[in-house]
Amino acid sequence: MQQYLGLSSFAVLTFSALFSMQTAHAQTDLSSLKLPAGFKAEIYADYKTKRGEDLVGARFMAFDADGNLYLSSAAGNKVVMLPDYNKDGIADEVVTVADHLNAPQGLVFVGETLLVANQDGVVKLDKTAKLEKNAGGWPAKVTPFINGLPAGGHALKSIKLSPDGYLFINVGSSCNVCIETDPARATIMRYTLEGKPAGALVTLGRHQQSAIWARGLRNSQGFAWHPLTGAMYATNDGADMRSDTQGGTVNDELPPEHLNKIEAGKHYGWPHCWGQQVEDPNFVADAGFCKTTQAPEITFTSHSTPIGITFLDKTNFPADYKQDAIVALHGSWNRKQPSGYKLVRVKFKNESGRIKVAAVEDFATGWLHGDHAWGRPVDVVVGTDHALYVSDDKAGVIYRITYQPNTDKSSPAKSGSAQ
Repeated sequence: MQQYLGLSSFAVLTFSALFSMQTAHAQTDLSSLKLPAGFKAEIYADYKTKRGEDLVGARFMAFDADGNLYLSSAAGNKVVMLPDYNKDGIADEVVTVADHLNAPQGLVFVGETLLVANQDGVVKLDKTAKLEKNAGGWPAKVTPFINGLPAGGHALKSIKLSPDGYLFINVGSSCNVCIETDPARATIMRYTLEGKPAGALVTLGRHQQSAIWARGLRNSQGFAWHPLTGAMYATNDGADMRSDTQGGTVNDELPPEHLNKIEAGKHYGWPHCWGQQVEDPNFVADAGFCKTTQAPEITFTSHSTPIGITFLDKTNFPADYKQDAIVALHGSWNRKQPSGYKLVRVKFKNESGRIKVAAVEDFATGWLHGDHAWGRPVDVVVGTDHALYVSDDKAGVIYRITYQPNTDKSSPAKSGSAQ
């Protein structure tokens, strides 16, 4: 069994697997999406939207203070805005905010400045003029902010602002399973709002401060903070082509995907361990190492590729959803029986005064028909209108999910066209 890939070949494989599954005008079968009673999915934007061709490879999203939705396209190397001028739940056009970027993914607003995570660092996007209707103020002035992050391999990076005012960035592994030579790989990093490293280990004297907050995370693209406890949770994608026996055949049920509770200085197992501190028999660690790692809060089906996560406290969903999260399972790419291609609800419960993960259940399904998937959900975010927005990098679509009690969830969807 091949245990690792060289950096260059792995980078090609990673980007090929990502972008080859993205199509310009995939057939959207909205009627096949199944949600709990009272929920409704509609098209917010697609290829019919004015300049909707720029939605190809739709990845991560963020809202500004005025309620405008922003979207990254790693495939298109750009960031766009999708304004809804008349507030009817449908984007009116796609506006280019910045292009010629470097595989951008994560977006976060700090005040009026939009920070974008490229594969090799973070840039600032500032408006060139006051934003008016018809997108005055864009395209943006692009300024480097955080430089020198490792590129290639699991290259796409996310960036989020924590409740206590720090910037968190994921750095994926360079390989499938290997010993990294760069300590920044397979981590989540923390920075100040000024872009200075603020990792878990505080250094003194002449030693340079590290930004590493948590380690052993093969590819943690999605993270969010629980609205009641402030605890940080991150999705993580497990390795491919693993076996449960030494030298054995590949087992598609291994390893499980993780939802981790991220804590300062903790190691989360990769490349040696998965699940409940189980050691990879084909990539063994020093004796006892796996027992020192942090086990996941809960797991998802292997290779289902959890990416985006958002908590639901700011939605108009029923009260019993408000402390729960939605996770986007992007879907498997090399599994005989496909997994993922759906949204799941991560349910939390209060147990003896401690809020903890209780269960995972399907929330939105239907992107997968047998062995064929017509869509792949990537990111989830709650809008200023309290609806849930979902990006799809295969169909090139943004969905808008709302809750309307005592309504028929199968009612026709509104088209995302804007002439």
